[in-house]
Amino acid sequence: MAIAEFYVPAELGRYRGRMGLATRQYFQGTSVASYVAFGALALLFVVASFATKIAPFDPLLAVGKPMTAPSAANLLGTDTVGRDVLSRVLCGMQTSWFGALAVVGFSVVFGGLIGLIAGAAGGWFDAVLMRLTDAFLALPGPILALAVVAALGRSYTHTLIGVAIVWWPLYTRIVRSEVRKLRASPHMEAARVGGVSWWRLLRRHLLPGAVPVTIVTASLDIAALVLMLASLSFLGLGAPQPAPELGSMSAQGITYIFSAWWIPIMPAAAVALIAIIANFAGDALRDRIRDR
Repeated sequence: MAIAEFYVPAELGRYRGRMGLATRQYFQGTSVASYVAFGALALLFVVASFATKIAPFDPLLAVGKPMTAPSAANLLGTDTVGRDVLSRVLCGMQTSWFGALAVVGFSVVFGGLIGLIAGAAGGWFDAVLMRLTDAFLALPGPILALAVVAALGRSYTHTLIGVAIVWWPLYTRIVRSEVRKLRASPHMEAARVGGVSWWRLLRRHLLPGAVPVTIVTASLDIAALVLMLASLSFLGLGAPQPAPELGSMSAQGITYIFSAWWIPIMPAAAVALIAIIANFAGDALRDRIRDR
């Protein structure tokens, strides 16, 4: 007992010391703009996560007169039904943010796995996998999303499925390229000659080597996906009404652009805000990883 009582805290202290040193080394030299970008991204994540709690009203219920201008009671006004625009925008941001994260997450896992296998295997197996990848890559995203929605029914989930089907090949190509580059390096050849198993090489060297570029690509893809999902929702390929989606909210209010500008403009501004924050954070992350 005496040994355990003193040994565990000592190990914990050394661990914390190493973690603190690694953290300081990582953030050393980080620009103010990067801190601002990461801070804005963290704030966006919190707002999107707790949108239903932060929203002052139920986004589906009318709380005032239709088309009321922004005021103290309704900070962003009300829509054509009398629903609070701020509440609907917050919930729409949640839908767009986590929808984009879902597509990126699937694409990274599925596409990255295919690229890892193709790059590590090589030969005819690599050629077959890449031809299949090219076939999916040739599919136009909006048209495929339209086909999926037409076949499965109109819903946001079906739209995400259609987009994810054409998004994963990008990560397959990225991971495959990194793995093939690492395979040809001298230290990998030395490890193979030394008898290191393919599984160990894959797990300890090839996969970690492809992680940085994959993370950077994923962070930059968030903005593109938010814009794409909002565009599809604008065209009517999202969840049916009265679900709060930024694209469909702008589409419904576009006819009132001159009489009630806040109805279409506020959701569009939210889309632009998410895209800008995600882009700046992605650029900061890319620069940080490249400088390491």
